[in-house]
Amino acid sequence: MRTSTTIEASANWPETVDFVVEAEKLGMDICWVAEAWGADAPSPLGYLAAKTERMLLGSAIIQLATRTPMAIARAAITLSNLSEGRFLLGLGPSGPQVIEGLHGVPFARPLSRMRETVEIVRQATSGDKVSYTGREFQLPLPGGEAKPMRLSMRAEHDLPIYLATLSPKMLHLTGEIADGWLGTSFVPEGAKEAYFDHLDAGLAASGRSRTDLDICQGAEVAFAEDEDALNAMVADRKKELAFSLGGMGSATTNFYNSAYSRQGWAEVAAEVRERWQAGDRDGAAGLVTDEMVLATTLIGTEDMVRARLRVWRDAGVDTVRFYPAGETLDARLTNLGRAIGLVRDIEGEIAR
Repeated sequence: MRTSTTIEASANWPETVDFVVEAEKLGMDICWVAEAWGADAPSPLGYLAAKTERMLLGSAIIQLATRTPMAIARAAITLSNLSEGRFLLGLGPSGPQVIEGLHGVPFARPLSRMRETVEIVRQATSGDKVSYTGREFQLPLPGGEAKPMRLSMRAEHDLPIYLATLSPKMLHLTGEIADGWLGTSFVPEGAKEAYFDHLDAGLAASGRSRTDLDICQGAEVAFAEDEDALNAMVADRKKELAFSLGGMGSATTNFYNSAYSRQGWAEVAAEVRERWQAGDRDGAAGLVTDEMVLATTLIGTEDMVRARLRVWRDAGVDTVRFYPAGETLDARLTNLGRAIGLVRDIEGEIAR
């Protein structure tokens, strides 16, 4: 497995840069940069391209509907060229709260918007003139004076495209057209029905197999030295998980809640959402079980985390995305270094 992490540039940027630079020294393979409702992704990626030498750099994600497909293509080609081929383009639909509430554009039809955006980006990176007729986008705009154009720059390197998707139709599309999948809310024991069956159907539709798709999954990683420390960690994470189940998305659309529901927690996920939406956040957190926290994170004793990483590997995860816990830079780097070491040990088991 390759190792990666995700950062966001919304706060304490100097320390974030130090974290990324030191993570590269620890041997980490990829740094993903998030774009939620704070800092954008392309700007910090350009800065990190100058501060790192070997590590791959990816957007995780650039939000659809916040930019035209050509704006996404231009940013992606620029980042790929200036990083000398180290850039991975991660795209995601986000949700109606951010897209309609913050950007004021319709969230409708994210499936066709995603497919068409990827097709236009690939046409732009090919160096050909861009001409496209789709449901969401038409280039050039019909009825005007413009003719098809090609970009004045060339993509000098391969530009892999990763999609962050959760719904069955989006997962099918990911298998059909993407180079990688950025997953979340991952439970290996329930992943076949919730995720992999849909990804595999998409791969088969395009004549491909699982080896053609990089499976990248993420979770918080933290190490407990004893049972008391572990119990405290689990208790702390319940409110965060309750927010994902009840506070993310909109009143009617929450992809995280749906993903947990498909993995065996439909009843509790619905109750958590109802409590959270009613303003009872402590009550919502109280419904989250220890099992839910431990199944969707990489927290525990070192032996527990090592065993869990083996389960992830055996389930088909190619790239693990660590969110190291810690109140300080040193603490986060220590947790990240331990996690990277465990992955190397596990890979060594295969080699032996």
